[in-house]
Amino acid sequence: MSGTSQHADRHPLLRKLEGIALFELTAEERAAIEAMPMQPALIDAYQDIVREGDRPGRSFAILSGMASTYKSTRAGKRQVMSYHVAGDVPDFQSLHLQTLDISIATVTPCRIGFVQHDAVRALLRAQPRLGEVFWRATLIDAAIVREWTLNTGRRDAYARMAHLFCELITRLGAVGLAPDFSCDLPMTQPELADALGITPVHVNRTIRDLKAAGLISLRSRHLVVHDWDGLVAAAEFDPTYLHLRGQDQR
Repeated sequence: MSGTSQHADRHPLLRKLEGIALFELTAEERAAIEAMPMQPALIDAYQDIVREGDRPGRSFAILSGMASTYKSTRAGKRQVMSYHVAGDVPDFQSLHLQTLDISIATVTPCRIGFVQHDAVRALLRAQPRLGEVFWRATLIDAAIVREWTLNTGRRDAYARMAHLFCELITRLGAVGLAPDFSCDLPMTQPELADALGITPVHVNRTIRDLKAAGLISLRSRHLVVHDWDGLVAAAEFDPTYLHLRGQDQR
């Protein structure tokens, strides 16, 4: 798996779509993506971008930073359903589902590009093959949620955390943000607990165990994987569900 991208200077959404498309995008299709009328916004960490129950008239792409999809109980207990990285369009389903059944919040400060639904529909009418790629991206998002359901429901804490780290390195590597099997890991231990369905104390213990096994190091919220094959084995990680195109998935 390559941790860098020769297209790191490209529009994040274009990098993402090229990484999952089943065909080569034409120059016209690439230009159409880059020309999408986006309204940029900078949003601080720990802010909701959209909330469950919203009826948005626009979708958004993450241009930089990290966000998470989550749901909460009435008592305020939060379950993180997935993380989102540069190039992702986490709420594309709002183009077809009028009322959101999820909330999406920033994990780090994020640069967001909002696009009105009418502009998205115009793009897909003008470039119908891009509709296939956006649909594929939405299906991959659903596949990630299915894998997370298995991860939190049936793997032990050690494998759960190893799997999360493998996924983040793989997804960030696909957009040039995980050089040499390393990446920023901005989540606090309570936030990781919400993603993995364990307590913050258990998160601390599990990170310590992964370090002791020589698989990772984690300092100043920066993750370095020292034994990729060992981490993959510990996680039972099979990247098929990410459906990345043209990537060496070891």
